[in-house]
Amino acid sequence: MPEGTPVEAKDSLAGRAKGGLLFMGGFVILLYVIEVINTLMLHSLNRTFGLRSRTLDGVLDILTFPLLHANFNHLLSNTLPLIIFGFLAFMSGFRVFITALAFSWLGSGLAVWLIGGGGVTVGASGLVFGLFAFLLVRGFFNRNWWQILLSVVLFMAYGSILLGVLPTVMGYISWQAHLGGAVGGVIAAVLLRPKAQPAATF
Repeated sequence: MPEGTPVEAKDSLAGRAKGGLLFMGGFVILLYVIEVINTLMLHSLNRTFGLRSRTLDGVLDILTFPLLHANFNHLLSNTLPLIIFGFLAFMSGFRVFITALAFSWLGSGLAVWLIGGGGVTVGASGLVFGLFAFLLVRGFFNRNWWQILLSVVLFMAYGSILLGVLPTVMGYISWQAHLGGAVGGVIAAVLLRPKAQPAATF
């Protein structure tokens, strides 16, 4: 059978879907295992590995704070959108997904470290906002009508969460993490856009 046939494309799509479900399912299970341990330890992990703004040791906390949550309700609120957005990003391939996730993670952490308020910040909501922003804008950079259509559907379903990037009087919501994650997602979409083909010369 010739290379690049629809059958191979279908297998590749199915493989990505399976990989996305396994990866996101495993990641979410990890978050719940950590939360069980954290709860048994009276959430002492938050005090040790949560992100503290503008402190030297807080730089390392950028790597750990999305893995921790204030409680199970906090984790539950992040679970479904994290699975949905992560799975959809994974459908474009592991490299695309891991790039979007990494920039969302880094952007969220840097924003909290630089402009966060007092106290300790934990939670994966910055990753949620980053993956969501990535999915919203990537179709326009890629000039892909299917991705643009998906972004419209996602915006209609989840667009209201973008209000979470605005400063809020509710101190328990880290708008800095949301904003930084969203910026990171957009940067990932820019970096992953198709490279312009050089003009032909005669």
